[in-house]
Amino acid sequence: MKTQLELAREGIVTEAMKEAAAYDDVSPEFIRDGIAKGQIVIYGNPNRKARVVGIGKGLKTKVNASIGTSPDIIDIEMEVKKAQTAEKYGADTLMELSTGGDLTKIRKRVLDSISLTVGTVPLYQAAIETNKKKGSVVHMEADFLFDVIEQQAEEGIGFMAIHCGINLITLERLKKQGYRYGGLVSRGGSFLTAWMNHNKKENPLYEQIDRLISIMKKHDVILSLGNGLRAGAIHDSTDRAQIQELIINSEIAEYAQSKGVQIIVEGPGHIPIDEIEANVLIQKRLSNNAPFYMLGPITTDVAPGYDHISSAIGAALSSCYGADFICYVTPPEHLALPGPDDVREGVMAARIAAHVGDMVKLKDKAKNLDLKMGIARRDLDWNTQYETAITKERAQEIRNSRPPMDEDTCTMCGSLCSLKGVMKYYEQDLKKSRKKSATTAAF
Repeated sequence: MKTQLELAREGIVTEAMKEAAAYDDVSPEFIRDGIAKGQIVIYGNPNRKARVVGIGKGLKTKVNASIGTSPDIIDIEMEVKKAQTAEKYGADTLMELSTGGDLTKIRKRVLDSISLTVGTVPLYQAAIETNKKKGSVVHMEADFLFDVIEQQAEEGIGFMAIHCGINLITLERLKKQGYRYGGLVSRGGSFLTAWMNHNKKENPLYEQIDRLISIMKKHDVILSLGNGLRAGAIHDSTDRAQIQELIINSEIAEYAQSKGVQIIVEGPGHIPIDEIEANVLIQKRLSNNAPFYMLGPITTDVAPGYDHISSAIGAALSSCYGADFICYVTPPEHLALPGPDDVREGVMAARIAAHVGDMVKLKDKAKNLDLKMGIARRDLDWNTQYETAITKERAQEIRNSRPPMDEDTCTMCGSLCSLKGVMKYYEQDLKKSRKKSATTAAF
């Protein structure tokens, strides 16, 4: 079986490419060309039917929602509801990151409950099951880790975050810089760091990269090169250890693409806003414009309970500077396992942020939605406002909870509505404006 990348390089437009093109309102040839260059990725695993979206250069910024149990809270029904909530509110993909309970069973339930492309971090399952059987992740065997990766690929996982870039050189950088203010916050990164330090061995995901690539290629799984040494505190942002991992990941990305495997390069988690553009530019330059998956980013460390807002600020800037894929953050980040309502808030915040960034990155293609909303507000056309809004359900819910006396207005201004008060003086101009808007829309 040939991968989507191999087929694209042969000039073949697949059904998956057509589906991705329709999702972004671009031509199938645009998707094919982007995949062939290694600048766009799409779902290709034949083991599960899933909705296909394109992630990469020239496309709308996509939003990922992450769910999963923890050792403290194991509720499969809640995880299924969270997955369905993410899909309902417009997440483009989902990552299933459970760390408590029967991980295979949970993953299967989630895969069966939604149509989204699903990603995982296979290292979690390998580490957790090793911990249960042998008492510590440091006793994990490389063969078992690769068996888990193969198992999840066979289940139809679309993309996997694999921490290949943490190697002995990276850990030496971490040691030489005096560790970190915020420590290591990546679970996968901490598992491998502990394993490597204890065993005095190289990361098997780096050392046996051809074995990994063989599995990814066999099932056309997108290799998302994990950012295991991402900053978990603002003062650790863009440090030497992070950049070292990025250099290695970029080298692996180029190598994997040469073997026909689609790749994404993941980005850091906590970044002050004045470093976001530099992070995107460096990542894009080193990886030859590979799709960039930004984890957040959280832009301040002092807003627990509102980290979805902090992250939305970072995500909007990341998107406008060229990031292609955003991982949402929910309000309980750093505090607790999110529930379904938290998933909804995280997805909506990230979708708004992605759109704000796309207004810069994609220009009028994204701004036309805002033009439509502006005209609908001017004309007090509430139905069009609702249909245009990313946040349609919430907008209707708020207005209906406080109904106005005059159905044309809202209770913010009521009879003092500024738009309604002057509209009669500009009726002729409004007719011209509407005619111009209709002509513009036709093109």
